[in-house]
Amino acid sequence: MPQYPLLCVIGLLGLAIGSFLNVVIHRVPRDESLVRPGSHCPECGHAVRARHNVPVLGWLLLRGRCADCGTRISARYPLVEAGTAALFVAVAARFGWSWELPAYLYLAAVAIALALIDLDVMRLPDKIVLPSYGVAAALLLPVSLAEGDLAAPLRGLAAAAVLYVLYRVLGTWGMGGGDVKLAPLLGFYLGWLGWSAVAIGAFAGFLLGGLAGGLLLALRVAGRKSRIPFGPYMLAGAFLAVFAAAPVADWYLNLLVPTA
Repeated sequence: MPQYPLLCVIGLLGLAIGSFLNVVIHRVPRDESLVRPGSHCPECGHAVRARHNVPVLGWLLLRGRCADCGTRISARYPLVEAGTAALFVAVAARFGWSWELPAYLYLAAVAIALALIDLDVMRLPDKIVLPSYGVAAALLLPVSLAEGDLAAPLRGLAAAAVLYVLYRVLGTWGMGGGDVKLAPLLGFYLGWLGWSAVAIGAFAGFLLGGLAGGLLLALRVAGRKSRIPFGPYMLAGAFLAVFAAAPVADWYLNLLVPTA
């Protein structure tokens, strides 16, 4: 499939997935079913009409308010839908029409859901993290069989083990249990791409988390004893590595060993 049609299809898919992620983000922390009841206003309980369930456009048509009771609908709903579409398009541009594309699209969807849930309730639900290991294996391992390349899965497993040990050690210093469970999953995905992606993804996560924590302290939004969710920064660092590991690694090597 040519690149532009692929990006258009993936963008539309991202909008639809983003609409579903809004349900996941709201219901999973509350242990509610993702199927029943259907989309409804949490204030008045009326079902959302089909025409109002169209990603982004539905919110715009409603002008951000429930059609029945007028309760304000958070702008986060269309932002999640548009953000998912944008991230999906970026992933499709990165991998093209390849065996790896479905796996990294799944990681993108999971990343958005986990990041926002962690920001909301400071928890990375096992219901999302643990099944993702099986999905990653199901989507990526056939790639190695089809291409006859065992280096990528072995490197992914090794990177998963390295990040697990790293976060397990950090867990004794206050790192959350959810972060420890998420780390090997990110390690597997990044290790599949290469060791430079693992190093840059892990470092970027700590760097982004440290910068955000410092900013919150400077603005007095948080104190030294405040709990700050780290999952969003782990995920952001991982995707920074997915998109930019090669140029960042080249830049760093040129700093160490300048070329003439």
